[in-house]
Amino acid sequence: MRLAWEAVIREEKGGETCGAECDEALRYLGIGGQAAESIRASVAAVADKLTAAIQPRYTYRVCSLQKTEAGFLLPEAELVLPGADAAKMLEQCDQAVLMACTLGTQFEALLRGEQARDMSRAVILAACGSAWVEAGCDQVEQELAHCLPNRYRTDRFSPGYGDLPLSLQPKICAALDTQRRLGLYVTESYLMNPSKSVTAIIGLSDWPQMARIRGCTYCSMRETCKLRVGGKHCGN
Repeated sequence: MRLAWEAVIREEKGGETCGAECDEALRYLGIGGQAAESIRASVAAVADKLTAAIQPRYTYRVCSLQKTEAGFLLPEAELVLPGADAAKMLEQCDQAVLMACTLGTQFEALLRGEQARDMSRAVILAACGSAWVEAGCDQVEQELAHCLPNRYRTDRFSPGYGDLPLSLQPKICAALDTQRRLGLYVTESYLMNPSKSVTAIIGLSDWPQMARIRGCTYCSMRETCKLRVGGKHCGN
């Protein structure tokens, strides 16, 4: 049985620091697999502190999907996804998931404290925060796989990826009621507050999905990535 729509709030359970998440934090730092053991130890120490204090909170909603001249319409959310990249990702889909994930204002307070004490740890904490909010998004995908085991999912993609406009952020947050549910809102310049927050879209289909969002073109770090400046890439 397919879900016409679903809205939930979850808080990911705490636990030991995940090595994959630390590796992702190193990628956000522009280091990746080249990190010295001392740097890895510093990241692990900050990650342990973060895991003990804060866990990602998220909400998501499954909507029907209709193709229109303006783009793909999610009628329950009163939202149209325009552009060639969304069309490519959702071409074979009949449903789409809207999701939002945040570390909340607690992370902002933790980061300000580290900035006052030790800027190097603050930089590491910011990278860990980015990795942890993505881990919350991964948790949503795991729930979808469990609840909808016979459905295929596209890669998740967000406003700002490719030609999908950032101006969709307020509409996605409104459809998910994120300000009430998560304390998450969008500024007039389309920035999310709290800062370590993500909105994303995932297509659902009866068929395996060939279209993928991969490479520097779609990466939110493409303008600041140290690996890209050096002519390298992280492999994602």
